[in-house]
Amino acid sequence: MSVAFTKEESAETASETLLPDRPISPHPNLVTEAGLQALQAQLQQAREAYEAAQTIEDANEKRRQSAVPLRDARYLAERLRTAQLVPNPASNDIVAFGSTVTFSRADGRVQTYRIVGEDEADPKAGTISFVAPVARSLMGKAVGDVVGAGAQEIEILSIA
Repeated sequence: MSVAFTKEESAETASETLLPDRPISPHPNLVTEAGLQALQAQLQQAREAYEAAQTIEDANEKRRQSAVPLRDARYLAERLRTAQLVPNPASNDIVAFGSTVTFSRADGRVQTYRIVGEDEADPKAGTISFVAPVARSLMGKAVGDVVGAGAQEIEILSIA
């Protein structure tokens, strides 16, 4: 039967409701306490958005409004299932997961980032993922160490 004779608006509507899963990182799912809480809150929001979409009477609109929250809930449930809570570093002697590091670049810029899990990383908010190249070059280093970060060197000024 042609799509023209079905109740669905189009094949486009069906494709809008079958979203591919969000990719899962191959790296260990390390999280800080704040990151774990954020994942839990995001999962709750996705579930609430899905439940709200279920109250829509129009079947096509219900499917459209359910697609993103359903996909996000699957992703977040998996990330929570695999989350490995890492306590705050015991000391500030060396850079570790959860450390806040201030460093200077060769061009004079001074930057401060906290090294966190992939899902909680937001460079604009001052957090970077532990798998980011800069974070990987900083891990295990101490104040005063100079490390390569891409095409330039950075010097660690402080660790908190």
